[in-house]
This record gives sequence, structure tokens and C-alpha cells, in this order.
Amino acid sequence: VQLQASGGGLVQAGGSLRLSCTASGRTFNTYNMGWFRQAPGKEREFVATISWGGGSTNYADSVKGRFTISRDNAKNTVYLQMNSLKPEDTAVYYCAASLRWATFRQGAVDYWGQGTQVTVSS
Repeated sequence: VQLQASGGGLVQAGGSLRLSCTASGRTFNTYNMGWFRQAPGKEREFVATISWGGGSTNYADSVKGRFTISRDNAKNTVYLQMNSLKPEDTAVYYCAASLRWATFRQGAVDYWGQGTQVTVSS
């Protein structure tokens, strides 16, 4: 599985962005998908995950209520809608795929995308 993320950019605080991650291959709908982020000088952290069928989602407390993860299995694409962005959301955002659900948010990842930069100005 190859993952290609897009949609990052520069936005003012309070603004919105939508990230997309498109996967190659015919097994996309068997993978749980997620987003992680890494800010300068910090470790990569969990943001959100969605189960292979889309029926279950998890969010980090820091983004709950502001970010929404979704997927379109017909398009092999997972999305991250980010609203009410804050400067502390500035990071490189990575999409990820995993066959494991329970430990996905702890970093049990099978495939990583290349990352897309999100910068939120104050």
C-alpha cells in the first residue's frame, strides 16, 4: 500500500483545512486508516483513526470536536477535516494504514504516507 497525502498549507487561526490521503492498491478497504502529526522538536503523535468500514473513529483529546476523520472506500481516500485551527496544530501531518485497531493509536502502523505540512498562524 502506498499512501499519498495532500491538502496542507498555511491558514490563519480559526480557519479550516481538509487533508486527503489516497492509497494505491485494491486492499484499501481492509485497512484501518489514521492521521498522525509531528511538530518541530516533538515526537509524532496520534490525531485520529477510522476503522476499515468507517463505523468506528478515535480522536486525540486535543482535536476532539474540531477535527473529523472520514473515508471513501470507493475512492481509496481518507480525509481529515480540520476546523477551528489553532497555532498549536502546526505540524507535518502523516496518514497511516494499519490492520490493527486496538493499538493503532499507539503507533502500530503498517504503512506511512509522506506527510503534508500544516501551518496555522496566529
